[in-house]
Amino acid sequence: MLVLGLLLMAGAAAFAGLLIAYNLSGGPDYTVTLLGSEPFTISTLGAFLGGIALTLIFGLGMWMLLAGTVLARHRGKKRRRDRETARQATAERDALAGRLEGPGSSTDTADQPAGHRRPAAHRPQWLRPHGHH
Repeated sequence: MLVLGLLLMAGAAAFAGLLIAYNLSGGPDYTVTLLGSEPFTISTLGAFLGGIALTLIFGLGMWMLLAGTVLARHRGKKRRRDRETARQATAERDALAGRLEGPGSSTDTADQPAGHRRPAAHRPQWLRPHGHH
């Protein structure tokens, strides 16, 4: 939406600029010259209404540009919030895992990076190989 708004604004501004640059001569009926061709003849009322239409198109483009900027900002805030929630959940998970491992194992993990857990010292009976206890 941001790019489309910018394109609408640029197109309307370029078209209005070309019309003004190529049609500086006056008269009751204006022959419009645009890029070396004469596509149509326009009256004073037609020129006035064309200006209003170009202004509305330019305004629509500006509105779309601003709306796209606001949407992008809101999406960025939501992503930051989601990342912070994920960090908090990870920290909580690691703290709970540390409590499950017991008080003696917390000194061994001091030199390991944050978020790293040692495997549990014991394995459940169903994970032990047969014959080794």
